[in-house]
This record gives sequence, C-alpha cells and structure tokens, in this order.
Amino acid sequence: MGAGPVDTLAGIAPVLRQDGFPAIEVRMFPADAAEALDLIRSLGAPVRLQRHVELVGEAGEALLAVLREQGIVVDETFVRVGIVLHDAGKIRHPAELQGPGSEHEPAGEAMLLAAGVAPELARVCRSHARWAAMDCRLEELAVALADKLWKGARRGELEERFIDAAAAAGATDRWALFVALDSAFERIAAGGPTRLARSTL
Repeated sequence: MGAGPVDTLAGIAPVLRQDGFPAIEVRMFPADAAEALDLIRSLGAPVRLQRHVELVGEAGEALLAVLREQGIVVDETFVRVGIVLHDAGKIRHPAELQGPGSEHEPAGEAMLLAAGVAPELARVCRSHARWAAMDCRLEELAVALADKLWKGARRGELEERFIDAAAAAGATDRWALFVALDSAFERIAAGGPTRLARSTL
C-alpha cells in the first residue's frame, strides 16, 4: 500500500507516485479550499454555485476518507481545491447552473487562468466533465467522481477509471481495492437524495 495522503499544493515534500504522474512540488494558487472559495466569490459566484461546491465537497471528503483508509497516495489539497473550482465557468454561463450545457467548462478554465490559478488546477474545469477523453490524474478523477456521487449518481466507467488510478497510485491489489471502493461509492451515493434536497435554495 502507499504512504498515505499529503498536501503537496501547500509546499510539503512531493509524493512518490506509481501512476505515471509527477508530484507537484511547488506552492500553487489557490493553496487551499478556503482560498479557492474566496477566489470564486471574488469572481462573482452566486450562492447556488457556492452551495453546490459545498455539497460536492462532502462527497469528496468521503472519497478521501476511504482512500486514506486504504493507504492510497493522493494529494488531498488538490482534490478539495479542484472541487471548489470545477464549475467556476458557470459564473459566466449561469443558465448552466440549473440546466445542461458544457460552455462553462472551457470558459471556467480560461477565467481561472486569467485570475492566476495554476494550470493543473484550472484544467479541472474541463476534466471533471471530459475525463473520458483526457489523461487524468487520480485527483482529477476524484473531483469528477465526487461531482456524480454527491447527487446519488453512479457512473460505472468513471468508477472503473478511478479504481484503476487508485490501484496504480498505491501499488495495491486491484480486486481488494475494488471491493472497498465500490462499497464506499454505494454509501456516498446513498446520501444523494438528502444532499439534493439541501441544494434547493
């Protein structure tokens, strides 16, 4: 099993990874979820968007907890910041807060880059929705998965990719990890109706 979670975005020592992605060794902006929330508020994030990232964050924390239990190496700060930022483009495309649409994805990345956000974090605006067509690190897949599970949705292909990435990051047995993570996904998704009810303003 891996060495456990660390917060590399805050400037702590890099993680030794086995999944092919380099460790992040420098401090990034935003440095934590609170700074990310301050940023999207300064960019005009409506209350509905702030509530959304709060609820996705609850699912994200549950995912991080099970990865921690399994000894999987993951940059927890990246996941938390990515969750806050992932739908930032809906500030520019508010209709997509309540309806379908993908214009917010590239718009969010561009807006965050213009605000000085680290490119690795800004691209979460695209990767949370376009993970199937992108080469994503475990942390990005965690953001994408939390964005599904918070409302009770299960996406088999996304879950499989997440499990593969987690097994690679932890150099652990995939089948044993599948059993643990699949049960966790079910538990997190079971809270979806309650979180959906809380999302109504």
